[in-house]
Amino acid sequence: MCGIVGYIGTSNAMEILLKGLEKLEYRGYDSAGLALQTETGVHVVKEKGRIADLRNAVDSSIETKMGIGHTRWATHGVPDKKNSHPHQSASGRFTLVHNGVIENYVQLQRKYLSHVQMTSDTDTEVIVQLIEKFVLEGMNTEEAFRHTLTLLHGSYAIAMLDENERETIFVAKNKSPLLVGVGEDCNVVASDAMAMLQVTDQFIELHDEEVVIVTREAVEIKTLEGTTIERAPYTAMLDMSDIEKGTYPHYMLKEIDEQPSVIRNIVSAYTNAAGELSIDEAIVNAFKEADRLYIIAAGTSLHAGLIGQQYMEKVAGIPTEVHISSEFGYNMPLLSKKPLFLFITQSGETADSRQVLVKIKALGYPTITMTNVPGSTLSREADHTLMLHAGPEIAVASTKAYTAQVAVLAITADVVAKAFGRSVAFDLKQELSIAANAIQTLVDSKEEMETIARDFLATSRNAFFIGRNMDYYVSLEGALKLKEISYIQAEGFAGGELKHGTIALIEEGTPVITLVTQKQVSLNIRGNVKEVVARGANPCILSMEGMEEEDDRFVLPKVHELLTPLVSVLPLQLISYYAALHRGCDVDKPRNLAKSVTVE
Repeated sequence: MCGIVGYIGTSNAMEILLKGLEKLEYRGYDSAGLALQTETGVHVVKEKGRIADLRNAVDSSIETKMGIGHTRWATHGVPDKKNSHPHQSASGRFTLVHNGVIENYVQLQRKYLSHVQMTSDTDTEVIVQLIEKFVLEGMNTEEAFRHTLTLLHGSYAIAMLDENERETIFVAKNKSPLLVGVGEDCNVVASDAMAMLQVTDQFIELHDEEVVIVTREAVEIKTLEGTTIERAPYTAMLDMSDIEKGTYPHYMLKEIDEQPSVIRNIVSAYTNAAGELSIDEAIVNAFKEADRLYIIAAGTSLHAGLIGQQYMEKVAGIPTEVHISSEFGYNMPLLSKKPLFLFITQSGETADSRQVLVKIKALGYPTITMTNVPGSTLSREADHTLMLHAGPEIAVASTKAYTAQVAVLAITADVVAKAFGRSVAFDLKQELSIAANAIQTLVDSKEEMETIARDFLATSRNAFFIGRNMDYYVSLEGALKLKEISYIQAEGFAGGELKHGTIALIEEGTPVITLVTQKQVSLNIRGNVKEVVARGANPCILSMEGMEEEDDRFVLPKVHELLTPLVSVLPLQLISYYAALHRGCDVDKPRNLAKSVTVE
């Protein structure tokens, strides 16, 4: 979601900030802005739309060595220039950008700011107006900044300029991600390290309710009470080449193509010196001590979690529940006596999952985060971390992170099963290698997938995805991919549920994309296809080799039945990609969506 960048140093701040914002475009946004400290004051420019619009709007002749920038994903107020960041105080002295949601902003506005004429509909403006109010009442800027933060309820990542203190960026964090980078003759601020890798790979993690005073020469971290904290920087393990599209027209297509190598990277990363699959012994012990696993996730990660539940129960023999993070935190079920919690999140910053993690840690239960981003909030705050090793995923629609999640879940179940002394009837390492080869075959079948997208989805306003067993979970993911990037109304269903109401939606020509990879229910799902065909549906059957029939549209390379979700999702990803492409949609940055969902 919203992105923050800040720079203070000796170079051209404007270009560094613009390039930083461009690196944050993948997070999802609807407007962008800059605040540039100049000799004549703070120059603010903001635009609805893309960074390219902001770049065209800013005066390239401005000379500045310091500034802050922001990409906004609308939460309070419509996406327009008025509500875009940065926001300024009534006098214009203070200029601020903010990620997160201030839950009590209305109450604060009524109590402290009834005399102030607000210029936006945002919660953010309340913060900057409060700071100015307290300065006018006699506090210095740092005191007013810290005092205002003590009044805020909710989440925030903040960077602020004071026109009277032209060598300082005031920074604060609570719940929303934020980093400070340490460079040569400069320091930077970023909500994501990749935004400022152009300047430095040395970053300092900020913890909740910390304030940072950033100058060109120093970074000073303090508590809200003013106590100084010492913390060394870490090296961001990101490769700039991984973040570039290269010759690909879209990040999504690049990331789809990377999936075979991602599977191989995962196998390598989780193979020990003896050549066996292995995970951290402390994680294995956590599973041994638990009587039930609770998987907490959202969106695509939730679909991976549903597949993971099958692995944990069928392979490792561990009773497992899967819960939507946004629901679990406020409607917690009755827990077992010794629960273990696994949080699955691509970004490691998902606010819905983090609010569950905070509550679970307060109850004293053990926690594991599975994420693609080292050093992310959920990774730092959980007891243990399982890394996905998928490399940066830039496109909003997750592809390689999803397959990585499924693969790491399979490895975890396999290792835990053996630790329990359970017999595993197949060599997972070998089967994952076969799956990687199968994925490569599908990656090389783009022309066929484009044809399927054209034949079934060129003009359709809706589509159904159906399957049984694990095919059902993959159908959920396929429907999500299609709807989020092509805007076609798509839903995934368990095949047997169609007759319990949903079949009423079948019209002449309705596309029904069907997965057939689970032998036990292959005849059942084909019966469901006949039911929708009888109502006029246009069926597209994707079957596994060995279960194919004459009229199937595409036959998937054969893999172990438990690993079919790694393979069957590939055609659905590509079909969605081409459906969106043919409709002229922005494949990498679909409307209204964000990559890193940092608000509840």
